[in-house]
Amino acid sequence: MPTMTGEPVAGVTVPPGDGPGFAEWVRPHLGAMARLAARLAVGADRDDIVQEALARAWAKRSQYDVSRGTPSAWLLAITADQARKAVRRMRGSHLSLIDAPDAAPVSRPDLDALMDVDQAIMTLSDRQRLAVDCYYFADLSIADTAAVMGCSEGTVKSTLSDARSRLRTLLEVTE
Repeated sequence: MPTMTGEPVAGVTVPPGDGPGFAEWVRPHLGAMARLAARLAVGADRDDIVQEALARAWAKRSQYDVSRGTPSAWLLAITADQARKAVRRMRGSHLSLIDAPDAAPVSRPDLDALMDVDQAIMTLSDRQRLAVDCYYFADLSIADTAAVMGCSEGTVKSTLSDARSRLRTLLEVTE
């Protein structure tokens, strides 16, 4: 069981079987789970995705295998799966967005630059976007990103390199 600081106690390799112990075990990872959910399922409720991921992790806690990755990687892989499901549900709901007729666009250079990066990231393949989101936005290591993606570390490095190359081209400023 983890200590109050969120650090795992030596020798504990599986999620605790009781509710309070499990809550303490996942607590250090909630921020990364929320960030990843928000990045992967834009427009969906990230808290709902995290809640669904936690319910799934609780139900599957006996399947956690420390030899296959860290608790963070395991929880983020579940979160990524739940985010993909949320996106599929959103696409299937056929919701339409209606623009407000009198809304005037507001321009802020810092927001515009951030929006450019987000738009560029959205043009990446699903695999590249997952690698970028895990590595750069959820702050996972290459090894943990590989565990989330279900691939080798070399594949993660290659995927990130390809994504950076594509983003460099898309975000290139010409004067």
